[in-house]
Amino acid sequence: MRTTLRTTTGRAAVVFAAIGALAITGCGDNKDDTAKPGESKGKESSTTVQLPKLNGEKIEVAAVWSGPEQENFTKVLKEFEKRTGATVTFVPAQDPIVNFLGTKIAGGSPPDVAMLPQVGAIQQAVQRKWAKPVGAEAKAQLAKNYSKGWQDLGAVDGTQYGVYYKAANKSLVWYNNAAFENAGAQEPKTWKDFLSTAETISASGVTPVSVAGADGWTLTDWFENVYLSQAGPEKYDQLAQHKIKWTDPSVKTALTTLGELFGKPALISGGADGALQTEFPASVTQTFSGSDQPKGAMVFEGDFVTVNIAQTEAKIGTDAKVFPFPAVGAEPPVVTGGDAAVALKDSKGAQALLTFLASPDAAKISASSGGFISPNKALDLAAYPNDVQRDIAKALIEAGDDFRFDMSDQMPQSFGGTPGKGEWKALQDFLKNPKDVPGAQQKLESDAAKAYKS
Repeated sequence: MRTTLRTTTGRAAVVFAAIGALAITGCGDNKDDTAKPGESKGKESSTTVQLPKLNGEKIEVAAVWSGPEQENFTKVLKEFEKRTGATVTFVPAQDPIVNFLGTKIAGGSPPDVAMLPQVGAIQQAVQRKWAKPVGAEAKAQLAKNYSKGWQDLGAVDGTQYGVYYKAANKSLVWYNNAAFENAGAQEPKTWKDFLSTAETISASGVTPVSVAGADGWTLTDWFENVYLSQAGPEKYDQLAQHKIKWTDPSVKTALTTLGELFGKPALISGGADGALQTEFPASVTQTFSGSDQPKGAMVFEGDFVTVNIAQTEAKIGTDAKVFPFPAVGAEPPVVTGGDAAVALKDSKGAQALLTFLASPDAAKISASSGGFISPNKALDLAAYPNDVQRDIAKALIEAGDDFRFDMSDQMPQSFGGTPGKGEWKALQDFLKNPKDVPGAQQKLESDAAKAYKS
Protein backbone atom coordinates (compact mmCIF):
# COMPACT_ATOMS: atom_id res chain seq x y z
CA MET A 1 0.00 0.00 0.00
CA ARG A 2 2.94 2.30 0.38
CA THR A 3 3.58 4.64 -2.49
CA THR A 4 7.02 5.09 -4.04
CA LEU A 5 7.97 7.18 -7.02
CA ARG A 6 10.57 6.75 -9.70
CA THR A 7 14.23 7.18 -8.98
CA THR A 8 15.44 10.74 -8.68
CA THR A 9 17.32 11.58 -11.85
CA GLY A 10 19.94 14.11 -12.70
CA ARG A 11 17.22 16.14 -14.44
CA ALA A 12 15.36 16.76 -11.19
CA ALA A 13 18.56 17.54 -9.33
CA VAL A 14 19.66 20.02 -11.99
CA VAL A 15 16.26 21.70 -11.99
CA PHE A 16 16.27 22.19 -8.23
CA ALA A 17 19.92 23.20 -8.19
CA ALA A 18 18.99 25.96 -10.61
CA ILE A 19 16.95 27.53 -7.82
CA GLY A 20 20.20 28.68 -6.27
CA ALA A 21 21.10 30.63 -9.40
CA LEU A 22 17.60 31.93 -10.06
CA ALA A 23 16.16 32.68 -6.64
CA ILE A 24 18.94 34.95 -5.46
CA THR A 25 17.97 37.45 -8.14
CA GLY A 26 15.05 38.25 -5.89
CA CYS A 27 12.01 40.06 -7.10
CA GLY A 28 13.69 41.86 -9.94
CA ASP A 29 13.42 45.49 -10.93
CA ASN A 30 10.09 45.35 -12.77
CA LYS A 31 7.58 47.50 -10.95
CA ASP A 32 4.73 45.09 -11.60
CA ASP A 33 6.70 42.00 -10.68
CA THR A 34 5.31 41.58 -7.18
CA ALA A 35 1.62 41.02 -6.71
CA LYS A 36 -0.19 42.16 -3.60
CA PRO A 37 -1.51 39.42 -1.30
CA GLY A 38 -4.70 37.97 -2.70
CA GLU A 39 -3.94 39.18 -6.21
CA SER A 40 -2.01 37.69 -9.11
CA LYS A 41 0.23 39.50 -11.52
CA GLY A 42 -1.25 40.20 -14.91
CA LYS A 43 -4.76 39.68 -16.17
CA GLU A 44 -7.34 37.70 -14.22
CA SER A 45 -7.86 34.27 -15.73
CA SER A 46 -11.37 33.04 -16.40
CA THR A 47 -13.01 30.36 -14.30
CA THR A 48 -11.63 26.95 -15.30
CA VAL A 49 -13.97 24.67 -13.34
CA GLN A 50 -17.73 24.53 -12.98
CA LEU A 51 -19.13 23.88 -9.50
CA PRO A 52 -22.64 22.86 -8.45
CA LYS A 53 -25.03 25.12 -6.57
CA LEU A 54 -24.98 24.14 -2.91
CA ASN A 55 -27.24 26.77 -1.36
CA GLY A 56 -27.89 26.00 2.28
CA GLU A 57 -25.31 23.20 2.50
CA LYS A 58 -22.86 23.37 5.39
CA ILE A 59 -19.35 21.96 4.97
CA GLU A 60 -16.59 21.52 7.57
CA VAL A 61 -12.91 21.31 6.63
CA ALA A 62 -10.34 20.18 9.21
CA ALA A 63 -6.62 20.98 8.99
CA VAL A 64 -3.69 21.50 11.35
CA TRP A 65 -2.92 24.87 9.78
CA SER A 66 -2.91 28.00 11.93
CA GLY A 67 -1.85 31.64 11.62
CA PRO A 68 -1.02 32.84 8.09
CA GLU A 69 -1.50 29.35 6.58
CA GLN A 70 -5.04 29.17 7.95
CA GLU A 71 -5.79 32.73 6.86
CA ASN A 72 -4.61 32.03 3.31
CA PHE A 73 -6.63 28.83 3.04
CA THR A 74 -9.70 30.63 4.37
CA LYS A 75 -9.55 32.86 1.27
CA VAL A 76 -9.93 29.74 -0.87
CA LEU A 77 -12.92 28.56 1.16
CA LYS A 78 -14.54 32.01 0.84
CA GLU A 79 -14.26 31.81 -2.95
CA PHE A 80 -15.81 28.34 -2.88
CA GLU A 81 -18.69 29.75 -0.81
CA LYS A 82 -19.14 32.58 -3.28
CA ARG A 83 -19.33 30.20 -6.27
CA THR A 84 -21.54 27.53 -4.71
CA GLY A 85 -23.66 29.19 -2.03
CA ALA A 86 -22.44 26.70 0.57
CA THR A 87 -21.27 27.72 4.04
CA VAL A 88 -17.80 26.39 4.85
CA THR A 89 -16.32 26.25 8.36
CA PHE A 90 -12.60 25.75 9.03
CA VAL A 91 -12.05 23.31 11.91
CA PRO A 92 -8.62 23.70 13.59
CA ALA A 93 -7.14 20.25 14.18
CA GLN A 94 -4.28 19.08 16.37
CA ASP A 95 -1.33 16.87 15.51
CA PRO A 96 -1.51 13.99 14.93
CA ILE A 97 -4.59 14.72 12.84
CA VAL A 98 -5.54 11.02 12.56
CA ASN A 99 -6.09 10.93 16.34
CA PHE A 100 -8.10 14.16 16.17
CA LEU A 101 -10.27 12.78 13.38
CA GLY A 102 -10.73 9.50 15.24
CA THR A 103 -12.22 11.39 18.18
CA LYS A 104 -14.55 13.37 15.90
CA ILE A 105 -15.68 10.25 14.05
CA ALA A 106 -16.23 8.32 17.29
CA GLY A 107 -18.41 11.21 18.44
CA GLY A 108 -20.45 11.05 15.27
CA SER A 109 -19.33 14.43 13.94
CA PRO A 110 -16.60 13.96 11.31
CA PRO A 111 -15.70 16.97 9.15
CA ASP A 112 -16.71 16.71 5.50
CA VAL A 113 -13.10 17.10 4.31
CA ALA A 114 -9.73 16.79 6.06
CA MET A 115 -6.39 18.11 4.86
CA LEU A 116 -3.98 15.27 5.61
CA PRO A 117 -0.25 16.12 5.78
CA GLN A 118 1.07 12.57 5.47
CA VAL A 119 0.77 9.78 2.90
CA GLY A 120 0.58 7.46 5.90
CA ALA A 121 -2.41 9.40 7.25
CA ILE A 122 -4.30 8.89 3.96
CA GLN A 123 -3.58 5.17 4.14
CA GLN A 124 -4.76 5.00 7.75
CA ALA A 125 -7.97 6.86 6.85
CA VAL A 126 -8.61 4.28 4.11
CA GLN A 127 -7.77 1.31 6.35
CA ARG A 128 -10.21 2.59 8.96
CA LYS A 129 -12.86 3.09 6.27
CA TRP A 130 -13.11 6.82 6.96
CA ALA A 131 -12.03 8.08 3.53
CA LYS A 132 -14.38 8.28 0.55
CA PRO A 133 -13.08 7.80 -3.01
CA VAL A 134 -12.61 10.90 -5.15
CA GLY A 135 -15.58 11.55 -7.46
CA ALA A 136 -15.56 11.75 -11.25
CA GLU A 137 -15.34 15.56 -11.47
CA ALA A 138 -12.37 15.80 -9.12
CA LYS A 139 -10.65 12.87 -10.85
CA ALA A 140 -11.04 14.69 -14.17
CA GLN A 141 -9.33 17.77 -12.69
CA LEU A 142 -6.51 15.62 -11.33
CA ALA A 143 -5.97 13.89 -14.67
CA LYS A 144 -5.81 17.24 -16.42
CA ASN A 145 -3.76 19.22 -13.92
CA TYR A 146 -1.44 16.81 -12.06
CA SER A 147 1.51 14.59 -12.93
CA LYS A 148 1.06 10.87 -12.31
CA GLY A 149 3.38 11.01 -9.30
CA TRP A 150 1.19 13.46 -7.42
CA GLN A 151 -1.95 11.51 -8.33
CA ASP A 152 -0.35 8.26 -7.12
CA LEU A 153 0.50 9.80 -3.74
CA GLY A 154 -3.23 10.30 -3.12
CA ALA A 155 -4.18 6.77 -4.20
CA VAL A 156 -4.38 3.56 -2.17
CA ASP A 157 -4.50 0.19 -3.95
CA GLY A 158 -5.35 1.90 -7.22
CA THR A 159 -8.28 3.95 -5.86
CA GLN A 160 -7.98 7.74 -5.70
CA TYR A 161 -8.73 9.19 -2.26
CA GLY A 162 -6.59 12.32 -1.97
CA VAL A 163 -6.21 15.59 -3.85
CA TYR A 164 -2.76 17.05 -3.17
CA TYR A 165 -3.55 20.72 -2.80
CA LYS A 166 -0.35 22.02 -1.29
CA ALA A 167 3.20 20.90 -2.02
CA ALA A 168 6.52 21.77 -0.47
CA ASN A 169 10.12 21.73 -1.63
CA LYS A 170 11.82 20.64 1.58
CA SER A 171 15.38 20.86 0.26
CA LEU A 172 16.12 24.55 0.80
CA VAL A 173 18.36 26.59 3.11
CA TRP A 174 17.38 30.23 3.67
CA TYR A 175 19.96 32.76 4.80
CA ASN A 176 20.38 36.29 6.12
CA ASN A 177 22.20 38.02 3.29
CA ALA A 178 23.70 40.78 5.47
CA ALA A 179 25.22 38.20 7.83
CA PHE A 180 26.69 36.32 4.85
CA GLU A 181 28.13 39.51 3.32
CA ASN A 182 29.67 40.64 6.62
CA ALA A 183 31.34 37.26 7.04
CA GLY A 184 32.43 37.09 3.39
CA ALA A 185 30.58 33.77 3.14
CA GLN A 186 29.49 32.13 -0.10
CA GLU A 187 26.57 29.83 -0.83
CA PRO A 188 27.81 26.25 -0.27
CA LYS A 189 27.26 23.52 -2.85
CA THR A 190 28.36 20.50 -0.79
CA TRP A 191 27.96 19.42 2.84
CA LYS A 192 31.68 19.97 3.43
CA ASP A 193 31.31 23.51 2.07
CA PHE A 194 28.21 24.01 4.25
CA LEU A 195 30.17 23.19 7.41
CA SER A 196 33.02 25.42 6.27
CA THR A 197 30.59 28.27 5.60
CA ALA A 198 29.12 27.78 9.06
CA GLU A 199 32.60 28.08 10.61
CA THR A 200 33.27 31.25 8.59
CA ILE A 201 30.04 32.85 9.82
CA SER A 202 30.73 31.75 13.39
CA ALA A 203 34.15 33.43 13.23
CA SER A 204 32.41 36.69 12.26
CA GLY A 205 30.51 36.69 15.57
CA VAL A 206 27.16 35.36 14.36
CA THR A 207 25.82 31.90 15.19
CA PRO A 208 25.47 30.23 11.79
CA VAL A 209 22.49 27.83 12.00
CA SER A 210 19.04 28.15 13.50
CA VAL A 211 17.50 24.73 14.27
CA ALA A 212 13.84 24.23 15.24
CA GLY A 213 14.48 21.32 17.58
CA ALA A 214 11.24 21.80 19.55
CA ASP A 215 9.40 20.55 16.46
CA GLY A 216 10.55 17.01 15.74
CA TRP A 217 9.33 17.08 12.13
CA THR A 218 12.06 19.57 11.18
CA LEU A 219 14.69 17.10 12.43
CA THR A 220 13.21 14.33 10.26
CA ASP A 221 13.64 16.69 7.29
CA TRP A 222 17.30 17.26 8.18
CA PHE A 223 17.87 13.50 8.30
CA GLU A 224 15.96 12.79 5.08
CA ASN A 225 17.91 15.29 3.00
CA VAL A 226 21.23 13.97 4.25
CA TYR A 227 20.11 10.35 3.79
CA LEU A 228 18.65 10.75 0.29
CA SER A 229 21.75 12.52 -1.03
CA GLN A 230 24.19 10.18 0.69
CA ALA A 231 22.50 6.75 0.54
CA GLY A 232 20.59 7.28 -2.70
CA PRO A 233 16.93 6.92 -3.73
CA GLU A 234 16.74 3.10 -3.63
CA LYS A 235 17.89 2.93 -0.02
CA TYR A 236 15.58 5.87 0.76
CA ASP A 237 12.58 3.91 -0.54
CA GLN A 238 13.63 0.79 1.36
CA LEU A 239 13.97 2.67 4.66
CA ALA A 240 10.67 4.48 4.07
CA GLN A 241 8.94 1.10 3.75
CA HIS A 242 11.00 -0.48 6.58
CA LYS A 243 12.45 -3.00 4.13
CA ILE A 244 15.80 -2.24 5.72
CA LYS A 245 16.24 -1.57 9.43
CA TRP A 246 17.25 1.66 11.11
CA THR A 247 20.31 -0.24 12.33
CA ASP A 248 21.49 -0.42 8.70
CA PRO A 249 25.01 1.02 8.10
CA SER A 250 23.53 3.65 5.74
CA VAL A 251 21.58 5.14 8.68
CA LYS A 252 24.74 5.15 10.81
CA THR A 253 26.54 7.06 8.07
CA ALA A 254 23.76 9.65 7.74
CA LEU A 255 23.46 10.22 11.50
CA THR A 256 27.22 10.52 11.80
CA THR A 257 27.18 13.13 9.03
CA LEU A 258 24.34 15.05 10.70
CA GLY A 259 26.30 14.87 13.93
CA GLU A 260 29.06 16.92 12.28
CA LEU A 261 26.66 19.86 12.67
CA PHE A 262 24.62 18.84 15.71
CA GLY A 263 27.78 17.92 17.60
CA LYS A 264 29.13 21.48 17.48
CA PRO A 265 26.98 23.60 19.84
CA ALA A 266 28.75 26.80 18.74
CA LEU A 267 27.31 26.35 15.23
CA ILE A 268 23.68 26.12 16.45
CA SER A 269 21.69 29.01 17.85
CA GLY A 270 21.40 28.43 21.60
CA GLY A 271 23.27 25.15 21.30
CA ALA A 272 21.35 21.89 21.54
CA ASP A 273 19.37 23.02 24.61
CA GLY A 274 18.36 26.27 22.89
CA ALA A 275 17.44 24.48 19.68
CA LEU A 276 15.22 22.02 21.57
CA GLN A 277 13.27 24.99 22.92
CA THR A 278 12.97 26.70 19.53
CA GLU A 279 9.77 26.11 17.57
CA PHE A 280 9.76 26.34 13.78
CA PRO A 281 8.28 29.87 13.40
CA ALA A 282 10.84 31.30 15.82
CA SER A 283 13.69 29.51 14.04
CA VAL A 284 12.81 31.54 10.94
CA THR A 285 12.01 34.92 12.47
CA GLN A 286 15.18 34.92 14.57
CA THR A 287 17.20 34.36 11.39
CA PHE A 288 15.73 37.43 9.71
CA SER A 289 15.51 39.79 12.69
CA GLY A 290 18.35 41.83 14.13
CA SER A 291 19.68 43.03 10.77
CA ASP A 292 23.21 41.69 10.28
CA GLN A 293 23.39 40.33 13.86
CA PRO A 294 20.64 37.70 13.90
CA LYS A 295 20.47 34.81 16.35
CA GLY A 296 21.12 32.53 13.38
CA ALA A 297 22.43 33.25 9.88
CA MET A 298 20.81 30.23 8.15
CA VAL A 299 17.65 28.22 8.62
CA PHE A 300 16.81 24.99 6.80
CA GLU A 301 13.24 24.23 5.72
CA GLY A 302 10.83 24.29 2.81
CA ASP A 303 9.42 27.04 0.63
CA PHE A 304 6.75 27.70 3.30
CA VAL A 305 9.46 29.53 5.26
CA THR A 306 8.39 32.60 3.26
CA VAL A 307 5.21 32.86 5.36
CA ASN A 308 7.33 33.37 8.48
CA ILE A 309 9.86 35.63 6.77
CA ALA A 310 6.89 37.88 5.92
CA GLN A 311 6.40 38.41 9.65
CA THR A 312 9.77 40.18 9.79
CA GLU A 313 11.00 43.29 7.97
CA ALA A 314 13.27 41.22 5.71
CA LYS A 315 12.55 41.29 1.98
CA ILE A 316 12.71 37.98 0.15
CA GLY A 317 15.33 38.04 -2.59
CA THR A 318 17.39 40.86 -1.07
CA ASP A 319 17.57 40.43 2.74
CA ALA A 320 16.44 36.81 2.71
CA LYS A 321 17.98 34.54 0.10
CA VAL A 322 17.96 30.79 -0.51
CA PHE A 323 20.12 27.97 -1.85
CA PRO A 324 19.41 24.25 -2.41
CA PHE A 325 20.26 21.83 0.38
CA PRO A 326 23.93 20.99 -0.22
CA ALA A 327 24.94 17.73 -1.85
CA VAL A 328 26.10 15.23 0.76
CA GLY A 329 26.65 12.54 -1.87
CA ALA A 330 26.89 12.79 -5.64
CA GLU A 331 23.60 14.68 -6.11
CA PRO A 332 21.79 17.31 -4.04
CA PRO A 333 18.57 15.91 -2.52
CA VAL A 334 15.04 16.61 -3.80
CA VAL A 335 12.60 15.99 -0.95
CA THR A 336 8.99 17.14 -1.16
CA GLY A 337 6.02 17.20 1.18
CA GLY A 338 2.39 18.08 0.78
CA ASP A 339 -1.16 18.24 2.12
CA ALA A 340 -3.98 16.28 0.53
CA ALA A 341 -7.72 16.92 0.76
CA VAL A 342 -9.67 13.75 1.60
CA ALA A 343 -13.46 13.46 1.80
CA LEU A 344 -14.78 11.88 5.01
CA LYS A 345 -18.44 12.26 4.08
CA ASP A 346 -19.97 11.00 0.86
CA SER A 347 -21.71 14.30 0.16
CA LYS A 348 -22.13 16.53 -2.86
CA GLY A 349 -20.45 19.39 -0.99
CA ALA A 350 -17.35 17.38 -0.03
CA GLN A 351 -16.85 16.19 -3.61
CA ALA A 352 -17.39 19.70 -5.00
CA LEU A 353 -14.71 21.06 -2.67
CA LEU A 354 -12.25 18.37 -3.80
CA THR A 355 -13.01 19.33 -7.41
CA PHE A 356 -12.33 22.99 -6.64
CA LEU A 357 -9.09 22.19 -4.79
CA ALA A 358 -7.88 20.15 -7.78
CA SER A 359 -8.39 23.14 -10.09
CA PRO A 360 -5.96 25.98 -10.86
CA ASP A 361 -8.66 28.43 -9.68
CA ALA A 362 -8.16 27.44 -6.03
CA ALA A 363 -4.38 27.12 -6.35
CA LYS A 364 -4.18 30.65 -7.78
CA ILE A 365 -5.71 32.16 -4.64
CA SER A 366 -3.25 30.46 -2.30
CA ALA A 367 -0.27 31.05 -4.59
CA SER A 368 -0.88 34.79 -4.73
CA SER A 369 -1.07 34.95 -0.93
CA GLY A 370 2.51 33.64 -0.58
CA GLY A 371 4.04 30.79 1.42
CA PHE A 372 2.46 28.22 -0.86
CA ILE A 373 3.60 26.00 -3.72
CA SER A 374 1.14 24.05 -5.86
CA PRO A 375 1.74 20.72 -7.63
CA ASN A 376 -0.98 21.83 -10.09
CA LYS A 377 0.82 22.13 -13.44
CA ALA A 378 -2.06 24.17 -14.95
CA LEU A 379 -1.48 27.05 -12.52
CA ASP A 380 -0.07 30.17 -14.18
CA LEU A 381 3.28 30.89 -12.51
CA ALA A 382 2.42 34.59 -12.67
CA ALA A 383 0.15 33.96 -9.68
CA TYR A 384 3.15 33.67 -7.33
CA PRO A 385 4.07 36.94 -5.58
CA ASN A 386 7.82 36.98 -6.36
CA ASP A 387 10.56 35.42 -8.45
CA VAL A 388 11.84 33.27 -5.59
CA GLN A 389 8.55 31.41 -5.22
CA ARG A 390 8.01 31.33 -8.98
CA ASP A 391 11.37 29.63 -9.48
CA ILE A 392 10.70 27.07 -6.72
CA ALA A 393 7.25 26.30 -8.16
CA LYS A 394 8.60 26.02 -11.69
CA ALA A 395 11.29 23.61 -10.53
CA LEU A 396 8.70 21.45 -8.78
CA ILE A 397 6.53 21.21 -11.89
CA GLU A 398 9.48 20.59 -14.21
CA ALA A 399 10.73 17.79 -11.94
CA GLY A 400 7.61 15.84 -12.96
CA ASP A 401 7.63 12.54 -11.08
CA ASP A 402 11.36 12.66 -10.33
CA PHE A 403 11.34 13.43 -6.62
CA ARG A 404 11.09 11.68 -3.27
CA PHE A 405 8.22 12.40 -0.88
CA ASP A 406 9.00 13.18 2.75
CA MET A 407 10.02 9.85 4.29
CA SER A 408 8.43 10.33 7.72
CA ASP A 409 5.15 11.26 6.02
CA GLN A 410 5.12 7.87 4.26
CA MET A 411 5.45 5.98 7.54
CA PRO A 412 2.84 4.97 10.12
CA GLN A 413 1.88 8.17 11.89
CA SER A 414 2.69 6.68 15.29
CA PHE A 415 6.34 6.52 14.20
CA GLY A 416 6.81 9.30 11.65
CA GLY A 417 4.22 11.91 12.59
CA THR A 418 3.54 12.12 16.34
CA PRO A 419 5.00 14.80 18.65
CA GLY A 420 7.05 13.37 21.49
CA LYS A 421 7.13 9.84 20.04
CA GLY A 422 8.85 7.68 17.43
CA GLU A 423 11.21 9.32 14.99
CA TRP A 424 10.45 12.84 16.19
CA LYS A 425 11.50 12.04 19.77
CA ALA A 426 14.45 9.85 18.78
CA LEU A 427 15.94 12.63 16.65
CA GLN A 428 15.35 15.21 19.38
CA ASP A 429 17.30 12.93 21.72
CA PHE A 430 19.99 12.60 19.04
CA LEU A 431 20.23 16.40 18.73
CA LYS A 432 20.88 16.50 22.48
CA ASN A 433 23.46 13.68 22.32
CA PRO A 434 24.75 13.34 18.72
CA LYS A 435 27.68 11.15 19.79
CA ASP A 436 25.34 8.26 20.57
CA VAL A 437 24.68 7.10 17.02
CA PRO A 438 24.19 3.40 17.96
CA GLY A 439 21.72 4.37 20.69
CA ALA A 440 19.74 6.55 18.27
CA GLN A 441 19.65 3.72 15.72
CA GLN A 442 18.43 1.17 18.27
CA LYS A 443 15.67 3.52 19.49
CA LEU A 444 14.58 4.31 15.93
CA GLU A 445 14.47 0.63 14.98
CA SER A 446 12.60 -0.40 18.13
CA ASP A 447 9.90 2.25 17.59
CA ALA A 448 9.67 1.59 13.84
CA ALA A 449 9.25 -2.16 14.33
CA LYS A 450 6.33 -1.61 16.70
CA ALA A 451 4.67 0.92 14.38
CA TYR A 452 4.88 -1.23 11.27
CA LYS A 453 3.43 -4.27 13.08
CA SER A 454 0.40 -2.35 14.38
